[in-house]
Amino acid sequence: MLSLVALLVFLSVSFGKVFVVERETGKLAVIDKDKVKKEIENLGNLNHATLKFFKGYAYLISRDGYLSKIDPERGILLKKVKVGSSTIGINFCNKKILIANYAPKNVVLVDENLDVLREINTESRNVGIKSNGEVFIYALMDKDKVEIRDCDKGTLIKEFNVGKMPFDALLYKDKYIVGFFRESGVGIIDLKSLTYKKVIFKRKGKGEVVFKIPHFGFWGIKGKIAYIPAVGERKIHVVDIENMSYLKSIEVKGLPVFVQVSPDGRYLAVNYSGDSEDFLTIVDLKSEMVLNTKPLGKRILHYRFTPDGKFIYLSSYFENKVKKVSVPDLKVLKEFKVPTPSGVFIYGGK
Repeated sequence: MLSLVALLVFLSVSFGKVFVVERETGKLAVIDKDKVKKEIENLGNLNHATLKFFKGYAYLISRDGYLSKIDPERGILLKKVKVGSSTIGINFCNKKILIANYAPKNVVLVDENLDVLREINTESRNVGIKSNGEVFIYALMDKDKVEIRDCDKGTLIKEFNVGKMPFDALLYKDKYIVGFFRESGVGIIDLKSLTYKKVIFKRKGKGEVVFKIPHFGFWGIKGKIAYIPAVGERKIHVVDIENMSYLKSIEVKGLPVFVQVSPDGRYLAVNYSGDSEDFLTIVDLKSEMVLNTKPLGKRILHYRFTPDGKFIYLSSYFENKVKKVSVPDLKVLKEFKVPTPSGVFIYGGK
């Protein structure tokens, strides 16, 4: 058994900096060694902000169209530029930064100095932007289409008609998997053969009113199995990505928003919208059974596993707190005061 001293040291281990979006303040909180060290200010409207790490830097997009480049080691803002008026997605294609906008209806290619290289007019809100380093792919939400373009010049390679209102997507190896808001299923594009197939989910009735759209970009993936949040149903769909077949569903407490697999592959964590927004669920992936469900906050907007899968940092919006909890028992180990926290992102260092 671990001694008390060893246990305390174990619980205090830092897994890199934790960056937390402050939804209403335009700031990014920095938690380092389990202490709130500072806030990065003047980042725009962070109502639906996303942060991603690329080549030692952090890039944040704000809902009002600002792209910010941040030094995560020093926790400082390096540069901020306007790339849209309503921005929803960010990804990377070789040395280019890809921006998906709701408005204006375009996709923007930006270099590492944040200079705009190209604007692609799509006449649609654009979502689910991904890249495998050779091509980038995104969904046209208002046109029921997906476009594939080359990373070099942004030239159109192929366009697919997909399902009704695509709204988010996942890239798994050479497969681009897009979810639909008005259709129970997913579309799968094979980027090698440039072919398309649709997988229909089993569904009973019309489903419930959706309070918050599930984020397919945060599907749980273990091996060839995808765990996908249902739209309007209290379940997680289980899909074999390799042969593109529907396997089963896992019943959960509420309408799922984010579904994440722990880095060690042992557990699945699920949060919810609507009447279950205060709860977090842990599913044991060996049995694919719900192991634990607890109320851990007041509107849990987001969460992240630590790299070893032993802990989760979650944002409790109405409590103005970020909490560190143990896995799988979901015991609250530490709380941090952070105003209106939403997105949680962990930087592992260079």
